[in-house]
Amino acid sequence: MNNNKNNKKPIIYYYAIILAIVMFLNAFVFPQINSKNITEVDYGTFLDKVENGSVKTVEVQDNKIAFIVTDEKGKEKIYVTGKMDDPDLINRLYSKKGIVFSQVVPKENSPLANLITSWIIPIAIFFGLGHILTNSMSKRMGGRMTSFGKSTAKVYVEDQTGKTFSDVAGQDEAKEALGEIIDFLHNPAKFKEIGATMPKGALLVGPPGTGKTLLAKAVAGEAKVPFFSISGSEFVEMFVGMGAARVRDLFKQAQEKAPCIVFIDEIDTIGKKRDSGGLAGNDEREQTLNQLLTEMDGFSGEKGVVILAATNRPDSLDKALLRPGRFDRRIPVELPDLVGREAILKVHAKNIKIDSNVDFNSIARATSGASGAELANIINEAALRAVRCGRSYVIQSDLEESVEVVIAGYQRKGAVISPKEKEVIAYHEIGHAIVAAKQTDSAPVHKITIVPRTSGALGYTMQVAEKESVLMTKEEAFNKIVTYTGGRAAEELVFGTITSGAANDIEQATKLARMMVTRLGMSKNFDMMALETVTNQYLGGDMSLICSAETASKIDEEILEIIKTAHGKAIEILKENIDKLHELSRYLVERETITGDEFMRVLTS
Repeated sequence: MNNNKNNKKPIIYYYAIILAIVMFLNAFVFPQINSKNITEVDYGTFLDKVENGSVKTVEVQDNKIAFIVTDEKGKEKIYVTGKMDDPDLINRLYSKKGIVFSQVVPKENSPLANLITSWIIPIAIFFGLGHILTNSMSKRMGGRMTSFGKSTAKVYVEDQTGKTFSDVAGQDEAKEALGEIIDFLHNPAKFKEIGATMPKGALLVGPPGTGKTLLAKAVAGEAKVPFFSISGSEFVEMFVGMGAARVRDLFKQAQEKAPCIVFIDEIDTIGKKRDSGGLAGNDEREQTLNQLLTEMDGFSGEKGVVILAATNRPDSLDKALLRPGRFDRRIPVELPDLVGREAILKVHAKNIKIDSNVDFNSIARATSGASGAELANIINEAALRAVRCGRSYVIQSDLEESVEVVIAGYQRKGAVISPKEKEVIAYHEIGHAIVAAKQTDSAPVHKITIVPRTSGALGYTMQVAEKESVLMTKEEAFNKIVTYTGGRAAEELVFGTITSGAANDIEQATKLARMMVTRLGMSKNFDMMALETVTNQYLGGDMSLICSAETASKIDEEILEIIKTAHGKAIEILKENIDKLHELSRYLVERETITGDEFMRVLTS
C-alpha cells in the first residue's frame, strides 16, 4: 500500500502546482487584462455623452452603469460609471432614440452556491480532465506511466508455474546441469558445509523452440520456490534510466522473497556488447546493462537467489556479463536427437487421444532437425486433421501428414496444373529419387509426391535416414549435391530443356558446396584452411568470408567445379536407368503420391 501512495504523490504535487497557477492567473492576471479594455468615467460625462447622442447601448446594473460609445470613426468603446440616485435617468434614456437600454435585476445567491459555482465545480472539472489524460497516457505507455522504476516481472509463487522436469523431454544434459541448482535451493547447508558456492547465474543458449523458457519454469516447479519471469525488452523504456530502475526493483523483490529464481528471457536485448563510442554512456540499454552487472555483483549466492537467462545469440553478449561471478554456467539447449524427438512427441501426445498402434519412432526419424516447439506443432496438427476427418483419435497417417504440413505446408487442392507440367514435375522428382537410390551414402527414399503445397513446392521427394548421425563424410556431402542436381538432370535428358523447378535445388546444392570448401575443409585446393566465419549460429547463421578477393574468386571456381562434377554424375546415373525413369514417372503421374516401398519395388523389378 505504501508503494502505491508514494507513486501517486508526484502526480498530486503536479496537480496542486498547476491549480495554484490557474488560481493566480484568474485572480490577478485575467481581471487586469479585461480591465484594460474598459474606461471608468464620472456620472456627468455619462450624461453629456447621452445628450450628444454618441451613446449606443446602456446597461444599468446594481451599482454601476456600463455603456458603449461610438466615436466619429465608428469605433466602439466601453465605459463604466458609478450609479447615482437619478429618477429621471430612465425617462432620459427612453427619450433618446437609437439607445438600446436594459436593466439587470441582481439575484441574491447564497454563499454556498457561490462557493460551489466559483470553486468546487471548476476544481472538480480540472481534476477530472487530469485523471482522463493521465489514464490515456498510461494506456499508450503500456499501463506503466504511474509505475516508473517498478519491475514488471511476472511472479509465480512456489509451484504455480505448473511445470516440472517431467514436462521436459529431449534435454537430459540440460536437466542434469540445472538439477544442482534445485538441490542447492533445497539443501543449501550441504554446499556450505564443504565450502562450495552455487553459481549465481546460468545462461541457457540454443536455437528457438528448444525449450529454454520451459526449462526455467520447470526448475522453479521442481524447487517449489517463487519464480520471477521477465523479458529483456521489458527493461528498455523511452525514458533513460527507467530500465536501470526496474533492474534495481527486480533484485530488491527477489532478495525479499529468497530463495527464489529470476528468469530473464531474451537477455541479449539488454546484454549486447557495449559500444566503444563516446556517446554510448547515454544509451538506455547500456545503463540497464551496467545496473544488471552491478546488481549481480551486489548480492550473495548464499541468499538463495538464482539468476537464469535465455538467449539465441550468445555471441552478441557483453563479456562482463559472462565472466565468473555473474553467469558462471553456460547450459546448451540444442536441437533434440532421435531419442529426444521421440520422447518429446510422447510428452506432447499425453493429452491427445492417439491410436495405440502409432509409431512415434518413424515420425521422429522423419523430423530430423526439428525443435521441440515444431514437434509439439506436429502433434497438434495431427489432432486437428483427425477432427477434420471425423475421427475421435489420431492415427499414423495424421501424424505423417502433419509432418509434411509443417515441412512443406498444406496441400493446394485447388491448384490447376496442365498435364505437360505435371509430367515435367514427375520426371523431376523421380530423377531425385533414382539418383538417391543408386548411391551408397544416401538416405532411403520415404515418399514422392507431385501434389503442390502452400509453401510453393510443386512436389518433393522425402528421404528419411535409418540411423541418426552426427558426422557427415565428404562422400555423403558430395552425394547430397548429386541428389540435388538429379531433378534438373532428368529434365535435360527427357525434354532437352530446363525449367525453373530446380530453383531450390540449386540454392541448397550451392550452399552445401560452399560449406564443404570454406568451413568443412573438404577442399582439394585449400585443405584445412578456414575461409568463412559464422555468427548467430542459432538463428540460421550469418556467413562472412575472411579471405582476400583473389582467394574468394578461387573459392567460387572450386564450388563451381564440385557442382558441375555432381551434375555430371547425376546425368550418368539417369542414363543408366532411363527405362526406370520413364516407368516410374508414368506411375507417379497416375498415383500423384507413392511411398518409398512402392518406388523401390518398381525400381528393382
